[in-house]
Amino acid sequence: MNVAWEESGWEPLAPGVGRLRLPGWDATTGLAVGADAALLYDTGSTLREGAAIRAHTRTLLGGRRVTHIALSHPHFDHVLGTAAFAEAEVYGAAGMAELLTGDTAGLYEDAVRHGVAAGEAAEAVDLLVAPRHPVSGEVTLNLGGLRVVLANAGPGHTAHDLAMLVPGSPAVVFCGDLVEESGEPQAGPDAVPARWPAALDRLLALGGEDALYVPGHGAVVDAAFVRAQRDALAARAGAS
Repeated sequence: MNVAWEESGWEPLAPGVGRLRLPGWDATTGLAVGADAALLYDTGSTLREGAAIRAHTRTLLGGRRVTHIALSHPHFDHVLGTAAFAEAEVYGAAGMAELLTGDTAGLYEDAVRHGVAAGEAAEAVDLLVAPRHPVSGEVTLNLGGLRVVLANAGPGHTAHDLAMLVPGSPAVVFCGDLVEESGEPQAGPDAVPARWPAALDRLLALGGEDALYVPGHGAVVDAAFVRAQRDALAARAGAS
């Protein structure tokens, strides 16, 4: 399907693949579009933002719906819009569903601490949709002429990091917050710093030298950027 990415405010990356940079935290939501299905990678920080992404995608897809969602990791700015896509099949790294259906007080508090209105955060957490399809290794989905590979690449930024590879020319790797361009990689209390460099090695093995790497926040980068961030994280882990 021909997709008018730029006319809809999206950044085209490869045939059938684009992304939207969201306001606030400069988080990425990605979209892979085939003849039969469309997969959204991350859903935003609130139900309102999720609904805006849904409207963007409906316009971009000529009225078609998002059929699949992949959640990069269980932080508020990447998952709280998921309930806006009620009919989509949701994928996440193994163990993420249990985390999101357990004690969600920390998710609410993190959202509010970063500036989400308390009412919006509470609503999104109450209606939170957890992944029904856990990914422990790799899962390949055929969207109709476009293949995507979901890969459990962590732990690193969190214990539940899911990357997405769209093979092609160029290949595109959606990295979640395993890679960040608009600031230093953020290591919160759920990060696994000792394993993070290996997670970036996994991303590089997925995409190769010529791929485009899409960070969770910031501009698209190349393999050299990912490798430099990997080396910096390894040095930081070694010094701790």
